[in-house]
Parts: sequence; structure tokens; C-alpha cells
Amino acid sequence: MKKYHFELDLRVRDYELDMLGMVNNSVYLNYLEHTRHEFLKTVGIHFDQMFEMDYRLVVTRYEIDYLRLLKSGDRFSVKLRFERKSRAQFLFLQDIYILPDQKPVLNAKVVGTCLSKNGRVKIPEILKKLFLDFETKG
Repeated sequence: MKKYHFELDLRVRDYELDMLGMVNNSVYLNYLEHTRHEFLKTVGIHFDQMFEMDYRLVVTRYEIDYLRLLKSGDRFSVKLRFERKSRAQFLFLQDIYILPDQKPVLNAKVVGTCLSKNGRVKIPEILKKLFLDFETKG
């Protein structure tokens, strides 16, 4: 079993479906993003505060494997692991599972970085500390 740092349970809403009655591919990006934001809040990183301090957390790459479809009313869990990718990049490994049987729906690698308002890479101390904390915890 993979080790995760955070998980969030959600339910498919009817307006997230395409004309075939399945969750639209673009909606999965919303599920992943919402989970990342909730995770960051739990470790003390809030987007509005980061913006006020001249930091912009941005996604630079998505890599997604769609394994199974979600449909109206499905309950699912989005699980997340946070890692340092390089000195200037971080990685969110995210998986979605149908509940309650934990069948895999999607695997994603999301690469991000932090920029100043002028577009230069600028990693805040709180993220550097987070890298160290998770590297020592495993």
C-alpha cells in the first residue's frame, strides 16, 4: 500500500458529468486541485496569504493515467503524497479511488513551483521547511 500524507473524500455531483453520464476528464483536474489546496491549508499554506507575500504557487506539469470512470453519486477518495522534485520544484503524487472498495480511478503526477510576481522562481521558507519535514517523515 502506498504511503500518503493526506486524503479527502468527495462525491460526484450531477453537473460534473458529460453527455455520456461520466465525469468529464477536465473535472478530475478540479478534484486534484481541490485536494492539493486542502492539503496545503492543513500544513499552514494559504493561497491568499502566499499571494500577499509575493508568492504564486503554480502547476508546471500534469501527468495523468485514467484507469476507471466515475459516474453520478460515486463516492471517492483523493489521496496525496508530497515530495521535493528538485531545488525549485515540488511534486504531488495523487491517486483517486472509488469508495468503499478502493478501486483505482486515476493516478496523477503534478509538478509545481513557486514564483514571485515578476515570474522568477522564489521558494518561501515555509515550503523549504515542508520539504524537510516530509523528507524526514518519509
